[in-house]
Amino acid sequence: MSKTLYVINPNSNQAVTDGLDAAVEPLRLAGGPGITCVTLTEGPPGIESQLDVDRAAIAVHDFAMAHQDGAAGFVVACFSDPGLALLRERARVPSFGISESGALTAMTLGQTFGVIAILARSIPRHLRNWGAMGIGARLAGEVAIGRTVSELSDRQGTLSAMVDAGRRLRDEHGAQVLVMGCAGMASFRAPLQDAIGLAVVEPTQAAVSMAVGRIPLGW
Repeated sequence: MSKTLYVINPNSNQAVTDGLDAAVEPLRLAGGPGITCVTLTEGPPGIESQLDVDRAAIAVHDFAMAHQDGAAGFVVACFSDPGLALLRERARVPSFGISESGALTAMTLGQTFGVIAILARSIPRHLRNWGAMGIGARLAGEVAIGRTVSELSDRQGTLSAMVDAGRRLRDEHGAQVLVMGCAGMASFRAPLQDAIGLAVVEPTQAAVSMAVGRIPLGW
């Protein structure tokens, strides 16, 4: 029986999961693992604080432990990668975080990358992650758009704010590649890339791409 790559949205916002499902559609390949995007309905509307991240880590872990027998792998679809270290310690299948995967992908596309964050208070968490990965020298900068995950549903306002942030990262910080710093931004990749003229990494696509490539190899 074919096993499933689970893309776990640890917040309770189904619209975010629907956007992820659409974003990974091109990666549903014949002969590859099935890709199922799931919402952890017990989570908050958005992962927006360290407390949210810490609580989400346990929820992600518990979901993975309950589903690992039928899993080909797990993708943690939150830009703080909650529970990723837990999964790599406990799960018997490959596990990927969208923050880590997004940054690693960006560094294959340019020397420097910039991150569009949702909130200013998200940036210190991201900086800790880049420091732990040892890639701080490749980060051009981060700019927040000042919107919660729920507020991303205002498409016109969100895209305008993201374009402004992307231009600042390109023109003021010298970013050569942009990374969208929230899973809830998934549907904005193409219009943002068209507006800015730089490669834009949607991090869940990046993580699923890695998973789809690695799982058949048994890595």
